[in-house]
Amino acid sequence: MRGFISTLATVWRIAIPYFRSEDRWPGRILLAAVIAIELAIVGINVLLNQWNARFYNALQDRDWNAFTYQLLYFCVLATIFIVLAVYQLYLNQWLQIRWRRWMTRSYLDHWLTGANHYRMQLLGDAADNPDQRIAEDIKQFIDGGANGVGILPIGLGLLNSVVTLASFSVILWNLSAAAPLHLFGATWSIPGYLFWAALIYAVAGTAFTHWVGRPLVALNFQQQRYEADFRFNLVRVRENSEQIALLEGEAAERNQLLDRFGRLVGNWMAIMTRTKRLTFLTAGYGQIASVFPIVMISPAYFAGVVQLGGLTQTASAFGSVQGALSFFVDTYRRLAEWRAVIERLEGFDRSVAAARAVAAAPPVIELAPTEADAVRFDDLAVRLPNGVPLVNAGDVGIRLGEHVLVSGPSGAGKSTLFRALAGVWPFGQGVIRLPKDAKVMILPQRPYFPVAPLAAAIAYPAEPSKFDPALVGELVAAVGLPALSERLDDHGHWNRMLSLGEQQRLGIARALLHAPDFLFLDEATASLDEPAEAALYRLIAERLPQASIISIGHRATLAAFHRRRLAFTREGDRFVLREQSLAPAE
Repeated sequence: MRGFISTLATVWRIAIPYFRSEDRWPGRILLAAVIAIELAIVGINVLLNQWNARFYNALQDRDWNAFTYQLLYFCVLATIFIVLAVYQLYLNQWLQIRWRRWMTRSYLDHWLTGANHYRMQLLGDAADNPDQRIAEDIKQFIDGGANGVGILPIGLGLLNSVVTLASFSVILWNLSAAAPLHLFGATWSIPGYLFWAALIYAVAGTAFTHWVGRPLVALNFQQQRYEADFRFNLVRVRENSEQIALLEGEAAERNQLLDRFGRLVGNWMAIMTRTKRLTFLTAGYGQIASVFPIVMISPAYFAGVVQLGGLTQTASAFGSVQGALSFFVDTYRRLAEWRAVIERLEGFDRSVAAARAVAAAPPVIELAPTEADAVRFDDLAVRLPNGVPLVNAGDVGIRLGEHVLVSGPSGAGKSTLFRALAGVWPFGQGVIRLPKDAKVMILPQRPYFPVAPLAAAIAYPAEPSKFDPALVGELVAAVGLPALSERLDDHGHWNRMLSLGEQQRLGIARALLHAPDFLFLDEATASLDEPAEAALYRLIAERLPQASIISIGHRATLAAFHRRRLAFTREGDRFVLREQSLAPAE
């Protein structure tokens, strides 16, 4: 019971924000309309149950006039039912897509705002494969996807069951009084015996179903995770096909993929075994339910107490009550899959909250604006996410217009210091002061380009319309890619289509296009030969004469393009950033 209440609380926490959002009134109106139609459909089912008795009594009595009247009455009810069913589906789908659109935007905001997605990775969070959480789990939470069990189908199904139970229980209770139980030639007056029989039958089926099917919750959670992991690694192979081919790593990749697929298959076999047992139970339960009410009322029918119409009405009412009480039995397997979706969304929410807390709860590295025209570190101590010290930078400043080379051993924390400057690495303490309104850009060794037209990929993250296409083409040619300057409208996956050296040239073109005040180059030209690297540094100096250029690099030739050097030197268990004479880098 505690787990059930906890699940309901989680569903409420995930679902209710939409109905308090800016889209709340359309959502509330659509939900109210869908609920009203559902109640109307239950009302029609009650009328059809009453019609059922009159129709079969007319057949038994061979009453032609009553028969034709009941047929016309049925046609009216059926027409209303069809119209309601069509509009219920239409309004339901309309609500689903509005709700999903809002949740998708909300989850994307929580995931992508303030580099939260990056911190979630650093923390090794439990929200594996966020693409699945946002693309698939939100859809399944709302509409159930292919399984047809989401919050709307379940909510409406539960509402239908409650109202059906209330409506048909009265009918069944009254039928029990009209048709007392006949056994072995004796009449037994048991108030509402047909209702109690339906209740006992449904409760027993529900208890056995829960006992047999409970392990499916954990198994379905694992299955979704294994499916997402397998799909993610297939994408990685596709995106890194060149490196894999050059290393002749196909066999290794195949074995790793089959190993992941093996886990998927093994878990699926466990689901199959458990589902087989559950299906034996539910299928048997359903088959017995089709004849159980007739068996219960048949002695009264053969005793002549009730007519054929009463028999069919009782069977229909009993089936409705038993079906309402058996809602849990009929949907248990799919409910287990849906509960796994809820747990995945809840885990994603926890991971988002944890990443936010890391960035806000002291001690953290603080970014503060300053009126000075320099970047300055005040008692800066950068740490790893687990708290291990990495690098200290005390009273260090970089003035606007300076060209500074940052050097040190691999793993000293040079790139991590740049990440702290960008505000995506909060682990540590101290203050990084950045000039107010200054434009800062950090260019990594492997630049990112969205799948888009080349002009848009270079302008990223700004809109391409912000820049003159002629200027974009000129810069692409200036960085040494004249052939690409004629392809600005070509759409492509540029990180896959271009070599790393070409990507780095385009990264420099992006920096020149955005013209930052402080440009941090994290080995951003390391894949180019020394003459090409020198040409790009001269181009940067020419195009950005007022900007500060701060470079991480190991080549001795870089010293010629910088007037100052900051070096990482080891002190005990950490590195310290210190001023050093501008000598060739090691």
